[in-house]
This record gives sequence, structure tokens and C-alpha cells, in this order.
Amino acid sequence: MTRTNGEEAWGRTPPTIYDVAQAAGVSPSTVSRALNKPGRVNAATEKRIREHASALGYQLNPMARAVITGRSDTIALVLSDVTNPVYFDLIRGAEHISASHSRTLVLAESQESPEVELAVTQRLRVAVDGIVLVGSRMHDDEIRSLTQSKPVIAVNRRVDGVASLVPDIDAGLGEALDHLRDLGHRAVGYLAGPETSWMNRSRWSVLFDGAISRGMSIVEIPASAPTLDGGRSSLRRVLAAGVSAVVAYNDLMALGLLTAAKEASVSVPGRLSIVGSDDIFGADLVTPSLTTIRSPLREIGSRAIEMLVAPRSEDEEEPMPATTFIRRESTDVPLESTSTW
Repeated sequence: MTRTNGEEAWGRTPPTIYDVAQAAGVSPSTVSRALNKPGRVNAATEKRIREHASALGYQLNPMARAVITGRSDTIALVLSDVTNPVYFDLIRGAEHISASHSRTLVLAESQESPEVELAVTQRLRVAVDGIVLVGSRMHDDEIRSLTQSKPVIAVNRRVDGVASLVPDIDAGLGEALDHLRDLGHRAVGYLAGPETSWMNRSRWSVLFDGAISRGMSIVEIPASAPTLDGGRSSLRRVLAAGVSAVVAYNDLMALGLLTAAKEASVSVPGRLSIVGSDDIFGADLVTPSLTTIRSPLREIGSRAIEMLVAPRSEDEEEPMPATTFIRRESTDVPLESTSTW
């Protein structure tokens, strides 16, 4: 049984380049040149070939085109965790620019594993024109090696000799520390992300120096994972640290910590003020709404693809997008005593 859609039918063999050649009265190689390399054949002949191809419903095979042109018009976006809402806007920005340049965007993830990421990128590099690594967990040498075969953009990661796109995190983190200091917080904790995360180390470094320069004490608090569960399971460690405020590596961890605090009757923001990072969808929908540091994710996704498909000279490079502090309800003046809970 077949199901028709106009002149097409499921199960019908699609037209080939040979069908187009026969209909147009030319050789298959002439059809290939006309469709893959416009301007290489007579204009009238090219027009006739395209008309016959359209009438037959012929579509270029991207893999065959890649063999001929050396391009697949495909870009890979490799994410550390595709389930993390932080990537929604970044993906949307990347897809918008990819489509505007007639490129197809392919998503893959590393599952927070450098070994998985290496295997994924090795498979992808033979099929795509370029790779955007977001929050890469691979070693620097592995990333540099990848650039020997394909253009690579590293997002939220700096590697010597590799094009990178990292937002200015100093602005948002500095505003967050000023906010907590002005509220009266003197002991702050950083709920840390993965040890393999370059951005985690950068945030800790900025927070450490910023807290010390503001006369505040700060402690790094490890978590099991950069997830809701990781944040939820960290409550005991946070309370044991004796801090009155916490800045989390990401919003998922902050929201998990907030949930655990509510379940344990630990008042937020009274006993514990919580600041997230990234301003993901839903950060403003919880109670209390989450104070966070917004990252320009859509802009980052857009610019990463632009850097691949339309690279600029060093003189034309734009400044990196900056993070901004967003105050909501999860931060306030601390209770006088933090010794009981």
C-alpha cells in the first residue's frame, strides 16, 4: 500500500541524477556540475537542468555533494549535557544563524565525559564542516588535535591556539558579590561544578579574588554533579560550611539546593541566600524566585556559528558578551545567627 503526497508516493524510488540527465538530454556529469557548481555550464543548459530536476522532484544527496565539493554544509554542536535547560537559548541562536547560512546543525553531547566527547568528535569530524564545542571536557591537546582536521570553536573554554568564545563573567559575579556584601553577608560559599570544567575553575577564581578584595570570606563546596540532584544532596555540606550565602555553579544546582532547603525547613533567603548562574528557563518561576547571573546564551550560540561560517580578522573582532546580575527573591539580609537551623 502506498500513500501519495502530490506526485510523490511512499515507497517510490526517488529520482536520480541519471533521470535528470535523461530528461534534460545531457550527461550525468553535466547535471552534477550544473547543480553543485553553478556557473560551470552554459546558463541556458543550467536553467533547463534545474527545471527538469524540479519537475522530477530530484533533491541533491548531501553526502554525494560532500564528495564532490568537499563540503557537507553541516555544523556539529557538541554539548556537555543536552538535557540542561541552559542550552535552550544557545541552541536556538546557533540554529538561527546556521539556517541563515544554509547550514544544517547537528547536536551531540558528551554526557560530562571527556572520553565520550573525544569519541563523539572523532566520529563527527569526517562528516561535518566545523565543530562548536560547548563546555568541552577534553584535554587541551585533544582539542588542538581536532583543529588539524576541522575548524573548531570552543565556547565557555579557552585553549591556546584555538578560537574561543567566553562571556565576560567578571561583571555578573562582581555584581553578585557586591549585592551580597551590601546585604550584610560576610561568609559566602561556592557550590562547585565538575572538576573538568574550565568555566567552573574560572568562576571559582573570580569569586575567590572578588570576595577577598571585598573583605568577605569564601569557601569552595564540592557537589556530586552539576544537576538538580547534585544541588539537592549538597545541603548538609553547605550548612556545615557555616556560610550565609551560596553562589552555585549553575541554576540547576541552585534550584536543587533551594528545594532541599525547603524540605528541611531551612529558610531561604532568611537562613541561606542562594545565587545561581545562567538564568535558565524556570529560574523565575520557583518560590522564592532565583537570584542569578544571566549569561547571553542566544548571542553566544549565534556568534559561535558566525565565527565558523564567516570568520573575521582580528581587527574586526567584537568584545565578548558580558554576564549580568539578576536580583530576585532568593537573596536577602542574613539572619544574625547562622549557628542553628
